[in-house]
Amino acid sequence: MIINRIEFQHRAQIDQQTLDVWLEEQWLLPGETMTDLEFSEIDLARAVFIVDLKDRLGINDEGVGVILHLVDQMHGLRRMLGLIMPAPKAS
Repeated sequence: MIINRIEFQHRAQIDQQTLDVWLEEQWLLPGETMTDLEFSEIDLARAVFIVDLKDRLGINDEGVGVILHLVDQMHGLRRMLGLIMPAPKAS
C-alpha cells in the first residue's frame, strides 16, 4: 500500500521538519513520483521504530543512525541466509 506524505506524517505522528531531517539523514528512503514522495507500510514501521528509539528510549540522533544501520545489516544477512539455505520441510 502506498502512503502519501501527509498520510505518512499523520500515521507516524511526525511533523514536516522532522520528516525532512529523517530524509536528509537517509533514515527513510521512500519512492518518488514527479510530484511527491511515496511511502510504504515498511517505511511507516521504520518511522514508528525511530519515534520509539528517540522519544521512548531517549536515543540521540547519532545512536539512531547506528541502530538503523545495524538493523539494516541484520535484515540483509537474514535475506542472504534465506537464499543460500533451504527452507525446512514441513512434516
